[in-house]
Amino acid sequence: MKQLALTLFKSSWFNPIQGITNWWSADDTAPYDKLFLTLLMLIVALGVVMITSASVPVATRLYDNELHFTIRHLLYLGIGFGVALLVINIPVQWWHNSNMLLLFAALALLIAVLLVGHNVNGSTRWLSIGPIGLQAAEPAKLFFFIYLASYLVRRHEEVRENIKGFIKPLLVLFAFAVLLLMQPDLGTVIVMFATAVALLFLAGAKLWQFFCLIFTGLLAIGVLIVYSEYRWKRVTAFLDPWADPFGSGYQLTQSLMAFGRGGWFGQGLGNSIQKLEYLPEAHTDFILAVIAEETGFIGVTILLGLLFMLVYRALWIGQRALEKQMSFHGFLAYALAIWIGFQSAVNIGVATGALPTKGLTLPFVSSGGSSLVIMLAAAALLLRIDFEVRLKGKHAISGGRND
Repeated sequence: MKQLALTLFKSSWFNPIQGITNWWSADDTAPYDKLFLTLLMLIVALGVVMITSASVPVATRLYDNELHFTIRHLLYLGIGFGVALLVINIPVQWWHNSNMLLLFAALALLIAVLLVGHNVNGSTRWLSIGPIGLQAAEPAKLFFFIYLASYLVRRHEEVRENIKGFIKPLLVLFAFAVLLLMQPDLGTVIVMFATAVALLFLAGAKLWQFFCLIFTGLLAIGVLIVYSEYRWKRVTAFLDPWADPFGSGYQLTQSLMAFGRGGWFGQGLGNSIQKLEYLPEAHTDFILAVIAEETGFIGVTILLGLLFMLVYRALWIGQRALEKQMSFHGFLAYALAIWIGFQSAVNIGVATGALPTKGLTLPFVSSGGSSLVIMLAAAALLLRIDFEVRLKGKHAISGGRND
């Protein structure tokens, strides 16, 4: 007993000096990736501050409470951390074993939202669960990526050697795309398509299959844009927003003006002009524009650096899992990293005028209930993957079981 107590005292859990020493360590002495968790907390904290700043005018007008959206965001943060705590305690193998159940649950959610969902701004994307609105596409993305990672483990050789194995998950993606486009939600389809393509490539799909898939996807997206009037207006507004600055190009021109006013160091926290209801969705899809206006190029660079390091660290977790022959862990970590990174890139591209307008939040920063909760669940899943990879390393060193 005395020896056990001494061992516990020397561990990083009980010894704060050793814990601080191991904080940034890349070895397996820590039970989880502290760098990833630190980056996540910094980004979330920055999001709370900027949502408070960006939402005051619209919250005051709509609810006569300048902190309405801040309180709402904190509520969803609480729900998100609760879900994250649950996820981090579930073995990764459970997600692997339950992938088909989760896939059907995702399809059921997307069908349900078309049948009983409510319409907001011309889109039917939300299910009402008491006082909370659930955007069905958010859990659908997570469940699809879990299915895809599981499929690549179960059918790895078939995907690499057989066109039939390569096509099967794409048919599932097609079913998701049809349901999502009926909402309509092209942005989610693009994120899912890009993540699936990248993951299939990393899994060893042949180059000709990879390029054919990209070409087919781009062609399909082009057709959807050309034959949809509102999507075509978004593209033309993206190409020349100043041609109609008070019509189709209004949101983008206001965003660009926010970036222009920000300069190097910004106007100061709380001093944005565009958030005074000149820029629509200032605290959601276009929060980066407010960050740029108030904190300038320096502030945006810091935020993008944090997001880049977070995604890089997630990819590193996936790489370590594959090195230790934990294929499902590795593929799932890659999928989650690509998802977070690509959605961040799209949101940044939209706010800066590099991409046509899409209704996608900036992960962990924008105000958005379902998106925030699911992103925190994905982050917790990455931490669980890292925990199990480290645990296997410790067992291998001590001669314990590796299963």
